[in-house]
Amino acid sequence: MHKALIACRAGVGSSLMLKIKVNEVIRENDFPIEVEHASLDAVSGFTGDLIITLTDVANELREKNLQQTIIGINNIVDKKEIKEKIAAALV
Repeated sequence: MHKALIACRAGVGSSLMLKIKVNEVIRENDFPIEVEHASLDAVSGFTGDLIITLTDVANELREKNLQQTIIGINNIVDKKEIKEKIAAALV
């Protein structure tokens, strides 16, 4: 089972919408992922293996050389994009 953190800068608007869509994709595709939701402040204490966020935030997080796989989503309501990027990260 994978553990994912869905985060945005404040941990409210965009990441909450993204969490809803990610959960739909997880259910529809039986991905073995447990999801948490928080602001970027939670990233430093997160021990899971995936961080799912918006593309601009993902680029910033990649510069920090975190242990987790960072998934950047361009369109938070595009379930096809979310599915493709999660599936690629699980390989």
